[in-house]
Amino acid sequence: MPLVNVMVNNRAYTIACDEGEEEHLKQLAAHVDTKVRELLGSVGQVGDQRLMLMAALLVADEYQTVTGQLEALKSELAGLAGARDELDKRLNKSESFSADTLEAAAKRIENIAARLAHA
Repeated sequence: MPLVNVMVNNRAYTIACDEGEEEHLKQLAAHVDTKVRELLGSVGQVGDQRLMLMAALLVADEYQTVTGQLEALKSELAGLAGARDELDKRLNKSESFSADTLEAAAKRIENIAARLAHA
């Protein structure tokens, strides 16, 4: 299991991760470090534990917001899929009606042509 060194709030942390996840872990740590630095700018130095907790809460808030947006988009997509299915049914019905109407018109024309040929 690889060990990755990351920096958060100018402190080094060594964290284990699965093989191949090293770069992803570094990106996550950089995101946490960004949140910690934002907090430092707004609340000042309030201790590492409190800064980490506040950063975790900010990240959790982002996660919850994005999860809510994802659920709303899934719901919207399901509604659009339902509307598409309904339109497909209407199109098929319309195509069937058109085909039946054209077939009936063709038979009428054939009947008229046959009567004219016998006249």
